[in-house]
Amino acid sequence: MKRTVCWVGGLLLGCSLVMSPAQAQQRPLLTEDPEPVGDRLILLEAGFDHSWNQVYPVSGLEGNLLRGPLVGLSFGVGANAEVQIDGVSRSSLSISDRVDAPLSGMVDVPGDSTRSFDDLVIGTKVKLLAESGGRPAIALRFATRLPNASNESGLGLDTFDFFQSLLVGKTIQSLRVVGNVGLGILSDPTRGDRQNDVLTYGLSLARAITAEAEFVGEINGRVSTRRGNAPPGTDTLGRMTLGMRYTRGAIRFDGGLFSGFTPRDPRIGVSAGLTWVFESFLTP
Repeated sequence: MKRTVCWVGGLLLGCSLVMSPAQAQQRPLLTEDPEPVGDRLILLEAGFDHSWNQVYPVSGLEGNLLRGPLVGLSFGVGANAEVQIDGVSRSSLSISDRVDAPLSGMVDVPGDSTRSFDDLVIGTKVKLLAESGGRPAIALRFATRLPNASNESGLGLDTFDFFQSLLVGKTIQSLRVVGNVGLGILSDPTRGDRQNDVLTYGLSLARAITAEAEFVGEINGRVSTRRGNAPPGTDTLGRMTLGMRYTRGAIRFDGGLFSGFTPRDPRIGVSAGLTWVFESFLTP
C-alpha cells in the first residue's frame, strides 16, 4: 500500500508540473483512448518490455520476462471505428523459481529458461459520441484473446477470453484524461466448464512538456468478482505506469516504467517503443 501511495503521488505531481496541450494516447499505456486512428489510416506500434519477478500462478514459474518485438496494428474503418490486432510478440522467461501449481505437471521446460509466442488479441473500437465543449468522447471496445501461448511452455493458459469496455476521453485545458471501465470473461485454465468475470479499469493522464515531448501516466488493471476463490490465472491484477513520449515527424517514440500492485504482478518493469501512423495502402 505504501508503494502504491507513492506512485499515485508521483503521477499527480508529474502531471501538475507540465502545462502544454496533450493528444490522444496509446503506447506505453494500456488504457484505451476513445478516439479511433482515423479513416483509411493504419497505426503501427512496435516495442519491447522487460519485467522483473513475473509470476505465473498456473504453471508455477517465476522469473524475469522479456517480451518483444511487441507489435500492434490498428486499421481505421471510417471516421468512427477501427479494427485492432495486438499481441504479435514473443516472450522469453529467465526462470528464477519453480513451485507446485495447478498445471505445473504440464510444463515441458527442462532448463532455466522458456519462450513462447504471446496470445493474440483481436478487437474493435467504435466511437459513439464525439468530444465537444461540455461532453467527453465516448466509445465501446470489444476484444477477444486467443490461446496462442502454450501451457507446455509455462507462459500460456490455452484459454479464450472476452473483454468489453466503455471508453471515455476529455481534454480539459492542457490535460488529456481518459478512463476505461468494463467486464472481462476469463476462462478457467483448469476446468472447461467454469469462468471468472472480472471488472477491468484504467485511468490515464497526458500532458505535453514541449511541442514534441509529453509526460504520460496511468493506473490500469482488473478486479476479480470472486473474492478469495478465483480460478488460477484470473486473479485481481493492477499496475501503474509513468512514461514519456517524443514525436519526430511521423514517428512517436516512447518509454515507460511500471510497477505492479499485487503479488501476481511484476515488481517493476521498463518498456520502450515507437508508433507510426500512415495512410492505408488500400486507399484509392
